[in-house]
Amino acid sequence: MKVILASASPRRRELLRTIVPDLEIAPSRELEEIYPATLAADEVPVYLSRLKADGYMDIVAEGDVLITADTVVILGDRILGKPDGRAGAIEMLKALSGKTHHVVTGVTMRSPGRLDESFGVRTDVTFAPLSDEDIEYYVDNYAPYDKAGAYGIQEWIGAAAVEKISGSYYNVVGLPLHAVFKRLQAIGRL
Repeated sequence: MKVILASASPRRRELLRTIVPDLEIAPSRELEEIYPATLAADEVPVYLSRLKADGYMDIVAEGDVLITADTVVILGDRILGKPDGRAGAIEMLKALSGKTHHVVTGVTMRSPGRLDESFGVRTDVTFAPLSDEDIEYYVDNYAPYDKAGAYGIQEWIGAAAVEKISGSYYNVVGLPLHAVFKRLQAIGRL
């Protein structure tokens, strides 16, 4: 029985390998990540994780477990995706400055004939007020263009700006490890 992660995120790969050292990585595929406009923001990552899983089931053998995930940053009811360059990253971080937002990671775990489960995990994150200089320093030195909300909590900004989190730290990084661990354990994979 193999555990297969279908994700291009290096952070997700690193996280999952802490509990599944023999993790297999599925080859990258271009999948359209479109969701219904009527979907509530908190439901989007679960929807997208299921969509991703649908695109990889042809490589999953009986007994294997496929894991897909999607993480979004939500400020109010607005999803902050990956920024479109430096200006977009600065704009997102200014919007997050001094506020509490939440991060939801949707996870789908499938094993043919054995498991088909999707769930979302929410973590609240409070940022201290950030100066324009701090925001520009972070963007220019860490180039957070591949990160939802234009930040990585594990980077400089996490130490400098995050006042408080309520929920799973690893969820904010990109995968709620405890929830995944418990489910893998329940099906006898760990």
